[in-house]
Amino acid sequence: MGVTYEQAGALAWQWLEQIARVSETEDPESEGVTRLCATREHRAALDLLGGWMRDAGMTVRVDNGANLIGRYASADPDARTLIMGSHQDTVPHGGKYDGIMGVLLPLALVHYLNDHAIALPFHLDVVAFSDEEGTRFSSTLLGSKVLAGSFDPVMLGAEDDAGVTLRQALLDFGCDPERIADDRYPPGAALGFVEVHIEQGPQLEAEGLPIGVVSAITGIERHKLSIHGLAGHAGTVPMHLRQDALVGAARVIGLVDELCKTTDELVGVVGKIDNSPNGVNVIPQRTDLTVELRSPEDATRLAARNTLLARIEAALAALDLRLEHQLIYEQAAVQCAPALVAQLEAAVAANGVAPRTLFSGAGHDGLAMQALCDIGMLFLRCARGVSHHPDEAIEPDDLSVVVAVLASFCMALAESADQPVA
Repeated sequence: MGVTYEQAGALAWQWLEQIARVSETEDPESEGVTRLCATREHRAALDLLGGWMRDAGMTVRVDNGANLIGRYASADPDARTLIMGSHQDTVPHGGKYDGIMGVLLPLALVHYLNDHAIALPFHLDVVAFSDEEGTRFSSTLLGSKVLAGSFDPVMLGAEDDAGVTLRQALLDFGCDPERIADDRYPPGAALGFVEVHIEQGPQLEAEGLPIGVVSAITGIERHKLSIHGLAGHAGTVPMHLRQDALVGAARVIGLVDELCKTTDELVGVVGKIDNSPNGVNVIPQRTDLTVELRSPEDATRLAARNTLLARIEAALAALDLRLEHQLIYEQAAVQCAPALVAQLEAAVAANGVAPRTLFSGAGHDGLAMQALCDIGMLFLRCARGVSHHPDEAIEPDDLSVVVAVLASFCMALAESADQPVA
C-alpha cells in the first residue's frame, strides 16, 4: 500500500526531534537550538540530512556556498527544476522548527513519492540553505544568494567574533569560495521556488487553520534618529524651559505606534534606545533610537515613512529639539507569484482546508530566490506565534497536512505542463 501522508508527516516529526539535538546547546528543550554556518554542527546537520535524502532516492551534493542540495530526478535529464527548501541555520538559542522544518517537509514529500514510485516530469530539488539568519557573519541570505546568482564576493571578507573570515570558514568546510559563481541555477532552469515555514505569528492558530498561503514577503526599512536637547539639573530647570531629548523620544514612540495602528498592512517598532547622559537627576541631552517599518506593499511603507518623518519633525520642533535622521537599511517587498499562490491555494482546498492568504512580516530565502524564479510560500501555524525562542512549538499532525498539500501541488503542476505523472 505504501507510506501514507500521516506516516510521512510522522517521519518528519522524528527527523525534527533528531536534528534539534545537533546544536551547540546541550538541551534544545530549555536552551533552544544554536546551529551556525560552516561549523561542526552545520556539518553534522548536513550529514544527517544527506543520509535521509539518499534513503529517499535522491542524489546529494554540497555546493561552494555550503548549501546541501538533494535531487529527486526526472527521467528527462533536461527537465526544469522545482526547488523547495529552507535554511538549516538558527539564531542563538532558537527554536526547533524555524527554517529546518522547511527542509524536512519537502524531504518527507520525496520519501512519499519515492515509496509510491511516483515519477515527476521535472526535477525536484530540496535545499538546506547554509545561512539565512546571518548570525555568524552577518551574511544574511548567503545560501539563497549563491543559488540565485546574486552573492556579492565582498561578503567573503566578513569576519565572525573570533576574526575568522567567511572565506576561510567556507574553505575549512570543504568549499571553494572562488567558484561560488558557478553554483547558481542556469537562467530558465528553475520552474519556481516554494518554501514552507512556521508562521512566526498568531493568525493561523487564532483562526484554527493548520496552513496558510503567503502572498508577499514584507518590505523593511530601518532608521536611526538622534534627538538633541540640552542637559540641565533636574531639580532647578523649570518644566516649561526644558529641552528634554527623552521626552522627544517618547513622542516619537507614540507617533510610530499610532501610525502603524491606523494604517492597514503596516507594522513598526522603536526597538533600541540610548540615552545620554543617562543620569538619575540630569535632563537628557541626547537620545538615539531606531525606527523600523514593515509592509508587504512598498507604496504603503514609503507613504508611511513620509508621514511619520513629517509628524516627528513637527513634534520635535514644538519641543525646541533638534533632529538628526539617517536611513540605515531598506529591503523592498517581494510579491509571491500569483500563479503559484493560486496553485497552492487550490492544493490547500483540495485537502479539506479553507485557503487563507496572508503576508509574511519576516524575511525569508525567497527574498533572494525571486531574482532566479517565481516564488511561493506556505505557512504552518505555530503556538502563540512564538519564534526564535526555545518555546517554539507546532502541532505534529499539521505536518501530514503539509505533505499532502505539497503532493497535490506537485501533481497539479505536472498536469498543468501536459506532462502527466507516471
